[in-house]
Amino acid sequence: MAHLQIVPAGSKPVEAQFVEMKVPLYSYGCEKKVKKAVSHLRGIHSVRVDYELQKVTVWGICNKDDVLATVKKKRREARFWDQSSECDQAAPPSEEVEGEDDKEIHHVSSRLPAIKGFKFKRSWKKLFPLLV
Repeated sequence: MAHLQIVPAGSKPVEAQFVEMKVPLYSYGCEKKVKKAVSHLRGIHSVRVDYELQKVTVWGICNKDDVLATVKKKRREARFWDQSSECDQAAPPSEEVEGEDDKEIHHVSSRLPAIKGFKFKRSWKKLFPLLV
């Protein structure tokens, strides 16, 4: 009798789901930190981090709000992927000129929000401890 569980009648079976988030990643260390934090959650089957797209995809039996809260402990600016695409569509489209240089500029400008929050002073002190 001690091993019986009470389950409500007609409950839906729990299924694994994908949770996609836009997370600003400044380095591969950030990628590793986020992946480690999310992989320790219960019910997570896999974690995929795409550094180029600044995207984290989690697959497992989990509550997506709990996953987002865990990622926000490491990166405050984290949000669901769908919310970021709606914000991008609301922005007015810019003129695009074809060329390799323009593609590079567009690639760099797409990562500016991620770089914006980077604390340069701390990294400068770590790079050159003797000068400061």
